[in-house]
Amino acid sequence: MLLRPASVRPAKGMKFMNKQIAVAIVLVLVIFSLGTTGFAQMKRTAAVDSSSMPLFAIEDLRPGMKGIARTVFSGSEPQEFGLEILGVLDGFTGPRQSTIIAKLNGPNVDKTGVFAGMSGSPVFIDNKLVGAIAYSFPFAKEAICGITPIKQMIDIFAQGNERPKSNEARAFSFSASASTWKPSLPKQAVGSQSLIAPVSSGSALVPLMGQQIQPIATPVVFSGIKQETLSLFSSQLTDSGLLPVSGVGGAAAMTPLESFDNNTLTPGASVTVQLARGDYSVAAAGTVTYRDGDKIYAFGHPFLSLGSADMPMTESSVVTVIPNAFNSFKLAVPGKMVGSISQDRATGVFGQLGRAPKMIPVKLMLHTSRGQSEQFNYEIVSDEYLTPLLLSITVFNSIAARERSIGEATISVNGTIALNGQDSIGIQRRFSSANAGMLAAVAVAAPAQALLSSGFDNVDINGITLNVTSTEEKNAATLERISLDRTEVSRGENVEIQAYVRTDSGKQFVERIPVQIPADAPSGQLMIMVGDGATLQESSSAKVFVPRELGQLVDAINKTKKNDRLYLKLLRPAPGVVIGSNELPNLPPSVVATLNSERTSGGYTALAVSLVYERELPPAEFVITGQQTISVTVK
Repeated sequence: MLLRPASVRPAKGMKFMNKQIAVAIVLVLVIFSLGTTGFAQMKRTAAVDSSSMPLFAIEDLRPGMKGIARTVFSGSEPQEFGLEILGVLDGFTGPRQSTIIAKLNGPNVDKTGVFAGMSGSPVFIDNKLVGAIAYSFPFAKEAICGITPIKQMIDIFAQGNERPKSNEARAFSFSASASTWKPSLPKQAVGSQSLIAPVSSGSALVPLMGQQIQPIATPVVFSGIKQETLSLFSSQLTDSGLLPVSGVGGAAAMTPLESFDNNTLTPGASVTVQLARGDYSVAAAGTVTYRDGDKIYAFGHPFLSLGSADMPMTESSVVTVIPNAFNSFKLAVPGKMVGSISQDRATGVFGQLGRAPKMIPVKLMLHTSRGQSEQFNYEIVSDEYLTPLLLSITVFNSIAARERSIGEATISVNGTIALNGQDSIGIQRRFSSANAGMLAAVAVAAPAQALLSSGFDNVDINGITLNVTSTEEKNAATLERISLDRTEVSRGENVEIQAYVRTDSGKQFVERIPVQIPADAPSGQLMIMVGDGATLQESSSAKVFVPRELGQLVDAINKTKKNDRLYLKLLRPAPGVVIGSNELPNLPPSVVATLNSERTSGGYTALAVSLVYERELPPAEFVITGQQTISVTVK
């Protein structure tokens, strides 16, 4: 046996040290064996636990502080970039409402600046959540933004999650379906504001004085919508702070609500508010700021300032961010629906995971001028402002995408709006003009708007079914005059009115209208009026009334005269009144005197003539417009 010399024999302390080194090496090898995937998973796990995330108090902010922000530039994973605090503006959106001004830095934002779709990107300082990037300076040469403090975002949604109940009905206009009606969106509650807050001469904000700051535009991706269609409605969208983007993104399937987990809509993730999905997709993209259990806070500024809302909330992936000298924007594709947006207020939008929104299914069958038929299936949000606009866009686009956009056309619309617990509303209209497609869209959107803006709580639209038929011919004519072969008539007598109609090409033809004088018609003057439904509706005394219940409103909408039909009216000079939507003719003078006494005022419309008889005439080959009146004497 060989003996090691004592000079080289390891000491007792050295043996212990070698064991420590060996253990350390093993630990290092184990850690590295996790790989980059393991580290990424650890990072994601730490990021999703946002409910316990500490919040940074705005009072502790100082100019020059450095922080990071997160947003998605491509794909679905948020990326970090840096920022520097420049200062705080108090009273920006109202009393005790502030915004934080910061300068962004990093390779990505150096290319894009503050871009549309960045709204809601969370900002962190010392691992504490500061707030959401929400405002920008148009045409700024540097990426300078406004940040909504997180406490303001949380506090505004602390109460009022449910849509308030109302029993106050609103006035209904019988001209709601007239060609002059247009859908409109509410303006944002937070508009462009000047930086007028006092700052010290040494502040980093001094170079920004006199400029304008405004909410970052929200990119709304329209899939299946022609650029021509989008251009017709772009002003209504841009006035409300929305950036319409056409021709990108995929259609969103009408999938049911899906489950969520700890990795769903974490801070910095891209979130989409869907307004329509199916054959048509309309989706607004933003960024998640904060997640507290199943509660989602995003955007940092209002979407449309709708207040209480009910819109699908979906995950989304970002195709890319388009750098643009005017306004860079994010292209996002909607993913699975995981909840709903229930509030849209001054400091952002609030959503809840696991909650399904109420949508309105739409089925549109288009019959083209070439004998082809095509069906469109999609669903839209149920909202007083958004539903009429989305109906106008999708119905018009369905026609424009398959038929010519220039020249005269005749388009007929037949359909129903199905209501829960009420009679359905029938839609039967025909238009023949250069803008027939838009008029057809209005014929569908207007009654929906009247229902949703009525003020009644029990308005529940179950679905809209439409049949649209288009021809590339103009079938329009004008009622020039009417005639009768006598000036005196007897009670119960059958007479024939001749209506002289001239087409736009100059051809004249005669419509013969048989009329029976009522057996109980009073002696004296009798006026015979013939006119199209739209003209007679506009000239009616009962133009506006306040319904007492939803059923009364539905009945009034269904009684609205059709624009493509002629109507016959027999009138006589007699005192009468219109109360609400009801005409009360032939009232005794004592009743009229009571209504018009010194002790009462208003509540009715006085009539100089009273209705004796009214009839809707069968549809003619042409869409006839105009109104004519002739007088006869009843013997």
